[in-house]
Amino acid sequence: MNVIFSFLPVILLLTSLYLLDSFNLVRAKTLAFCLLWGVFSASCSYFINNSIQDLLNIDFSLYSRYGAPIIEECLKASFLIYLISRKKIGFIIDGAIYGFAIGAGFSLLENIYYLFQAPPEYNLLTWIIRGIGTAIMHGGCTSFFTILFVGGINRSESRFLAFIPGLLFAILFHSGFNHFPFNPVLQTLLVLLILPFVFGLVFMLSNAKLQKWLEIEFNSEVEILNMIRKGNFSSTKAGIYLKSLKEQFASETILDMYCYIDLYLELSIKAKRNMMLKENEFPIIVEDDIQAKLSELGQLRKQIGKIGELALAPLIRMNYRNLWKLNQFT
Repeated sequence: MNVIFSFLPVILLLTSLYLLDSFNLVRAKTLAFCLLWGVFSASCSYFINNSIQDLLNIDFSLYSRYGAPIIEECLKASFLIYLISRKKIGFIIDGAIYGFAIGAGFSLLENIYYLFQAPPEYNLLTWIIRGIGTAIMHGGCTSFFTILFVGGINRSESRFLAFIPGLLFAILFHSGFNHFPFNPVLQTLLVLLILPFVFGLVFMLSNAKLQKWLEIEFNSEVEILNMIRKGNFSSTKAGIYLKSLKEQFASETILDMYCYIDLYLELSIKAKRNMMLKENEFPIIVEDDIQAKLSELGQLRKQIGKIGELALAPLIRMNYRNLWKLNQFT
């Protein structure tokens, strides 16, 4: 029973979060790597925390409240930073699930350690508190770090400004939990009741926002691409704006800009189409020439340069989410 209560609650919650991903944004392979990173970061934390305690001769209770949360949350967050830098996370939903998976992996190894090291007086209630309260806390901290980080990036904040609030929140929440401000049983009940509720609310709002983003942007892009293909683009406001750039750029660059817009819209529409197919449990469509077109888009982006990209920003803004969207083909 001790083993069941140590492991099962956090695995059940992770499974529930995974099932809430109606758009199938989470990749099973990446999720598995997140679980493994959680295990790895727990083992690293063990050695780092012990070394710091021995070096500074700090009381365990004091260190667990102020030192350990910093080390552990930084280690857990590091893989998420890597995933975001590689455009493997696009929305709050997939970010939250990957974050929780890392926290789940961390808590699983931590609970295995305590199962072997626990004194005889530890009873079933202790493992319920560890398996529900502490384990879900670890998952929640890393998950909310990702929610705040991805949310900031999608609001076009700098990565540093988006990163700091998320990490501070995770550290402070972890530290606050380790202070045990309430009776441990009450604290565990609060974690069990509040965190799943907050996750459900966040996922509901994020799903609605994602659905709206898909519908509005998809319809708009289809309309613009249609006008380009029919030769009516020059009469639109976007076309008139592009014409106005002829005075600032060479004719070859303007041509590259037209090609860039056309190709970007085509790929963006196909990426959104696949997201909608996945949401409705249909197989996605990947054409044979997608990789060649992605390479061509990258080459066109280089040719128009940073100045050209800034000039096109009112029409196409290559922000984090748009880059993530195109990355779904890889």
